[in-house]
Amino acid sequence: MCSRGDGKRNSRRGADVLSVASVISVLDDDPYVRAAINNLLESRGYVVHTFASAEEFLSSTDSNDTSCVIADVQMPVMTGIDLLTQMRAQGSATPFIFITAFPDESVRVRALDAGAICFLGKPFAASDLMQCLNRALAAGHETML
Repeated sequence: MCSRGDGKRNSRRGADVLSVASVISVLDDDPYVRAAINNLLESRGYVVHTFASAEEFLSSTDSNDTSCVIADVQMPVMTGIDLLTQMRAQGSATPFIFITAFPDESVRVRALDAGAICFLGKPFAASDLMQCLNRALAAGHETML
């Protein structure tokens, strides 16, 4: 579970302060999950790019502009944890939030040890995802300073 975010808001449609210029990439092989997260984040003022797989994300130019990745752990071919490991090996410090329908403790430990900011079991509350996102963007902002 994520720690509580700072809760600061700006006046623009109730968006989170860190949403300005924040690009969130959502990776999940389930189109309904992608659409639900996309709608939630866009309603909060974020720019959202969705991908059905890690490979699709890596082959896009959007991967270079991403402020945070929200990824399913279990995806065909390359898992979310494999993606995080590969990106870290390439020098990326992009924050990761993992979501999964199989919230096994050993997988949670692997994800957090690999550098994930949060690990959420599906289904999760929108407020939990937003707390994780605030935390991830704050962490990403600190690494840029």
